[in-house]
Amino acid sequence: MMYNLDMERNLVSIREAAQFLGVTTTTLRRWEREGRLLPDERTRGGDRRYDLIRLGSALRNEKPSGRKTVAYARVSSHDQKDDLERQKQVLERYCARQGWTFEVVADLGSGMNYHKKGLKRLLNDILADRVGRLVVTHKDRLLRLGAELVFAICEAKQVEVVILNQGEDTTFEEELAQDVLEIITVFSARLYGSRSRKNQKLLDGVKHAVEEASS
Repeated sequence: MMYNLDMERNLVSIREAAQFLGVTTTTLRRWEREGRLLPDERTRGGDRRYDLIRLGSALRNEKPSGRKTVAYARVSSHDQKDDLERQKQVLERYCARQGWTFEVVADLGSGMNYHKKGLKRLLNDILADRVGRLVVTHKDRLLRLGAELVFAICEAKQVEVVILNQGEDTTFEEELAQDVLEIITVFSARLYGSRSRKNQKLLDGVKHAVEEASS
């Protein structure tokens, strides 16, 4: 590949720097915000310029290549299998457009469940330095509570996290209600005992409130 160099300092554009490093321009902009890799200078028009020699040094100091891209999809119940397929298709199309070699990991289980097979395999691969990029449609697809902890692990292991939709996952309101019900079920059983009348009365009230909110 040929680069348009500033002959005095070997400076290239952000697009050429991204191609040299094997990442996207979006990744380079994020690395700049995080202070991980700053451009060497900017033009009068504000365009970023990177020194190829310094980029080569940064590339040599990176972890060994070959880490994979993983796209993770999840729904809570069997009756949401169509939604799971739609998630997988969105992730596959996005990764293919970026030109990434990737695999899709899918789970069927509550967002409150930390023991899902796919999630456990994903975390094991991240900790073993086998993942270089994680792609999800919404952060809640990873976990309802605790996604930030997984993202912190990704940051520590230098795994790029791509969240396709930063806003609220409005298509999963019923799923959120079920997750809340699951939390209350666990805590009420601990407080009153799983077979107590007080526990059953509380659960019946919560279920009624969930049904009314979902209707």
